[in-house]
Amino acid sequence: MKEGIHPDYHTITYVMTDGSKHEVKSTYRKEGEELVLQVDPLTHPAYTGKRRSLDVDGRMDRFNKKYGRK
Repeated sequence: MKEGIHPDYHTITYVMTDGSKHEVKSTYRKEGEELVLQVDPLTHPAYTGKRRSLDVDGRMDRFNKKYGRK
């Protein structure tokens, strides 16, 4: 590798949604920082196989609420 053209590669800690922590090598920010995940393999429907609806209201309901249509 050429010197001086690559980002610093260091150890960070990422925190999963259940609170568990793991150390990994990354170019994310600075040495020792934490990356808190909001979506990870423990919660994402693609990994769990469970479908959950995040969108409670449909698009028309949101539109009607936003613009006051009844």
